[in-house]
Amino acid sequence: MNPQHHSSSFATAPHKHSLLARLVRSALGGAVASAPILLLPLAASAQDMGPAAVEQVVITGAKVQADPAYAGGQIGRSGGLGVLGEADIMKTPFSTTNYTSQILEDQQVRTLADVVVNEASVRVMTSTGGFSEDFQIRGFNVTSGDVGLNGLYGLSSSNRMPAAIMERVEVLKGPGTLMYGISPNGSVGGNINIVTKRAGDQPLTRVTATYESQALFGTHVDVGRRFGDNGAWGVRVNGVIRGGDTNIDDGEQEVGLAAIALDYRSPKLRWTLDSYGQQEKTDNFRAQNSFRPDIASIPAPPSGHRAVYRGADLEFRDATIASRLEYDVSKELMVYATAGYHYGASEQDFPTARALNAVDAAGNFRLTNAWYDAYGRSKTGEVGARLSLDTAGIKHFITASVSRLDSEAGSFYLSAAPSSSQLSNIYNPVAIMPMMGERLAPTKTSETELSSFSLTDTLTFLDGRVLFTGGLRKQKVSLDNLAPSGAVTTSYSESAVSPLAGLVVMPMENVSLYANFTSGLSRGSTAPATAANAGEVFAPFKSKQYEVGTKVDTGRVLLGAAVFQIDRPNAITDPLTTVYSLDGTQRNRGLELSAVGEAAPGLRLMTSATFYNAKQQRTAGGINEGKKATGVPKNAFNAGVDWDLPWISGLSLNARAIHTAELAQNVTNTVYISSWTRFDLGARYRTELMGKPVVLRASVENAGNKRYWLSSSTLATVGTAAAPRTVLLSAQVDF
Repeated sequence: MNPQHHSSSFATAPHKHSLLARLVRSALGGAVASAPILLLPLAASAQDMGPAAVEQVVITGAKVQADPAYAGGQIGRSGGLGVLGEADIMKTPFSTTNYTSQILEDQQVRTLADVVVNEASVRVMTSTGGFSEDFQIRGFNVTSGDVGLNGLYGLSSSNRMPAAIMERVEVLKGPGTLMYGISPNGSVGGNINIVTKRAGDQPLTRVTATYESQALFGTHVDVGRRFGDNGAWGVRVNGVIRGGDTNIDDGEQEVGLAAIALDYRSPKLRWTLDSYGQQEKTDNFRAQNSFRPDIASIPAPPSGHRAVYRGADLEFRDATIASRLEYDVSKELMVYATAGYHYGASEQDFPTARALNAVDAAGNFRLTNAWYDAYGRSKTGEVGARLSLDTAGIKHFITASVSRLDSEAGSFYLSAAPSSSQLSNIYNPVAIMPMMGERLAPTKTSETELSSFSLTDTLTFLDGRVLFTGGLRKQKVSLDNLAPSGAVTTSYSESAVSPLAGLVVMPMENVSLYANFTSGLSRGSTAPATAANAGEVFAPFKSKQYEVGTKVDTGRVLLGAAVFQIDRPNAITDPLTTVYSLDGTQRNRGLELSAVGEAAPGLRLMTSATFYNAKQQRTAGGINEGKKATGVPKNAFNAGVDWDLPWISGLSLNARAIHTAELAQNVTNTVYISSWTRFDLGARYRTELMGKPVVLRASVENAGNKRYWLSSSTLATVGTAAAPRTVLLSAQVDF
């Protein structure tokens, strides 16, 4: 079973819920009863930067419409880089992908996981309909709680982020500590940032009806308007209601979402205020499974329709509010301040099968039921300034910022008596025994403070052909672990300086050569709930990345190639003692190749490949020295194409293939999880009905109904059966 280590869960809410309307009322009016400021409007656009630009390296000023997309419209020509502002992709010393609203709509994206799966360097570690959405970037895990929202950590759901609030999704590959600060859970593989929707210059009233197999129906309403002189004031409202039968045995789901985004723009002043609340209840969620430590081979995965833990229910809710203010002091200087608050909670059945009770080669296991409820609360803020200068022909873009993130987490765990354990099988599971006892409210287990100060300078010279970015971020991590009584059991407070050096050389206008070095301090990892030392938090650790690459803009297709090396401490769970600890270092080296754009008029492509050499180093006693790191494939490939049929106006077809090679399941490399390839198909038709624009879409995910395991790089002893063939239908109408 998944170590549900996420800091989100409610206190004692009723376990069995009511009607879908109740969920929507909760999302609209009180998504978290203990958060009184819930649904005032949510997170401001942290990548909306200041007034002046340095040779278009940093695009500044709070924008209402998204920046122009690259050929084909699937990715943006620029993207946010935290304190560095918004940068043109050709003048950025990093590997980035900025997904636009077009690809989100055309692929019928439901949550963040549906977006980031489009490139080979990013893999989703958990299956649709599970507890949460966790990711892997460059072979290192990025938890759902480490996703940024408008450039700020601590505001995203620890379960999953809804696509209905997204305008763009920005992916930075490699540690982004200097740009974004320390992530709440210590992820180092990369950064994922969600840019929320904002009212455009044109009025929008859009209603989309959706269907997802088995019988999950929904409606999404999206309304945007601007008011006042020159459209100075804007409001964007999104609401989603969805419910019905999922594609897992006896599965049912109810979802409610409400979001509002306000903004004001004037020649010198820009302000945003955003909020969202969501609630989801799932009966029979798709759980993760532990494998026996002495397993000789991983069993074939069960049907994606199978509820391996029959009767396991999940309920979670989130609410966020945040605001941002920018002011142009002069043509050269912009100052800003931003702050946000988030509360998340979850309540779930937590059946577990650990160690020698876990799944064996025949699919048998013995499980014990439990309750695991948790909550997370965070407050975050940042103030900063951006200054443009021209000295002796060298242009400078200088940034300075001070940030702080305070968070607390709490949980409640109650396991059934060992005598109530049940023998089951992943292919023919038994219904879990109902829990007995009193379900108490979660108590606070930890308090964390992440604070930092950053200073950077981007120099542009030789007519914009050479750019150098240098910077430092002084960071401090403080943490207290608490006993149920509130007494501090363990604590630490450490600080470090994280440097950044990035170089871009453009020998030709359409060719960019780049290199970077980044080093970051990350909050120490936490022992998962399935470990013998569950909840133990380790001291902060440092990670380093070296990367060189090139980007070539052909005008229609953007080509990219990069080689990288990332070193970080290696965390493992001993298969016999189930003690979670650090053991040496994991070094991931890799080669990335990509091609994105419009190869011919109406023919869009998005292809990528990543080749890994991930090793364990300095392991205890040298026993596993040089062996493959768990959970990291040797290679991964993506190939996607989207084609407007020239002989049928308005009709487009698309297809995508996703492949992941086999990966080591244990540190000794004696057992492997098999490779897999998934195929997706789709079509859309744009037309008019009674003078109103209409878009009809149909998609089939995992069209071949492939059975395969998904596994985590740090928890490869845990696997999730992938979702089965899934049909998605939608009808979108603009009024």
